[in-house]
Amino acid sequence: MATKAANEHSTCALSLPSPEALPADGFTRWKDLKTFVPLSREAVRLREKVGRFPKRVHLSQRCAAWPNRELHRWLADPAGYRASEAA
Repeated sequence: MATKAANEHSTCALSLPSPEALPADGFTRWKDLKTFVPLSREAVRLREKVGRFPKRVHLSQRCAAWPNRELHRWLADPAGYRASEAA
């Protein structure tokens, strides 16, 4: 029974991509970000609004992306992340 729970836990951990696959610099759009973030698009939007997830940057009128440096900060500590006030 304990081995089954351990196997399920390791399988879940293996299914998430590693943060190292996300470049340190640049920007990431939702299409690529959703593989790193176990949240829905709406959950991300709500967390952005209260400063618990990095704010997206509008690269053009219809193109928004998140700064990779901030995403790495969030991935390192999702529960303790606070958006910087500089933006």
